Amino acid sequence: MTGLGKVYLVGAGPGAQDLITVRGARLLAQAEVVLHDALVAPEMLELCPRAELIDVGKRYGKQSARQDWINQQLVDCASKFAVVVRLKGGDPMLFGRADEELRALEEAGIAVEIVPGITTALAAAAASQNPLTRRGIARSVAFFTSSTAPEHADPMPVTPDADTLVQYMGGREAIATAKRLLGTGRAAGTPVVVVENCSRLDQRIMRLDLAALAEGLTATHGPVLVMIGEALRLRETQRDDSAGT
Repeated sequence: MTGLGKVYLVGAGPGAQDLITVRGARLLAQAEVVLHDALVAPEMLELCPRAELIDVGKRYGKQSARQDWINQQLVDCASKFAVVVRLKGGDPMLFGRADEELRALEEAGIAVEIVPGITTALAAAAASQNPLTRRGIARSVAFFTSSTAPEHADPMPVTPDADTLVQYMGGREAIATAKRLLGTGRAAGTPVVVVENCSRLDQRIMRLDLAALAEGLTATHGPVLVMIGEALRLRETQRDDSAGT
């Protein structure tokens, strides 16, 4: 099958409308159809006023669109529209199921272009004003998630070995991560920064340590990213911006 249109996998960035790239915003304005994630902010969709909107979001703990159905929607839309945008939170190439969608489009002979976005880890570091690397303290960073599709569930997840750890879709999974790290000798006082609803108006930053994280988090109501490591320790001149733990 040769598609009439072209599909663009576009990174929406961490949430705020003005953190999408200029190229991404331009493509949204041109799009005839936009298949978007559940976490894409409503104001982001204001950038595509002429497009048909299709919600293909995956919501943790709730019924959501199957990936094979999303793949087929992309193929079908490309046979009907010239400009198709698959709008993904953060960056399409990081925890975005881009591999499955690229395979489906390539098998159907449909042209694809990828437009990167600001991944939430970098936006969270900016929001907390704590670099993920720090001279003499942290020279390696690992991005990981414990949330997987049911068919790929790992009964014994492995925590990466890096100076700074960034756990996407943290929440309850980060508590288990903290316990594993403490069990392998990571210091109980290791700094932790939790960012909820990164870059949005209701953003919340929580600062605690690894021991406190192992005891649990206060209730969260939006996507959570957890950063762990000495690079996140408050500077002597830095104001504590935590909204509480």
